[in-house]
Amino acid sequence: MGVVIVRYTTKPDRADENQALVENVFGELAADRPAGLRYATFRLADGVSFVHVASVETADGTNPLAAVPAFGEFLQGIGDRCDEGPLAVDATTVGSYRFWATDTDRG
Repeated sequence: MGVVIVRYTTKPDRADENQALVENVFGELAADRPAGLRYATFRLADGVSFVHVASVETADGTNPLAAVPAFGEFLQGIGDRCDEGPLAVDATTVGSYRFWATDTDRG
């Protein structure tokens, strides 16, 4: 399972716009339900920082987000919306509890 975590900080006056763009992505994902993708976005307590966590498990290794029109719209102008641009890092799951749909409920 390939996991990518992306963090960035928006300009204070653009944070709500950024959230609306992210919500559009999740609206399309809910309608299209692409296989091989687990995806979450968090707005941090400071109100301007966002963290995206994506897990991609596709046979060909492509990221289904790339085919979502709303994700393309979200990416347009991301640099203009940010004070601190996106930093993407690959991650390895060390452990999780009910975070992924395949986790076993141990509680």
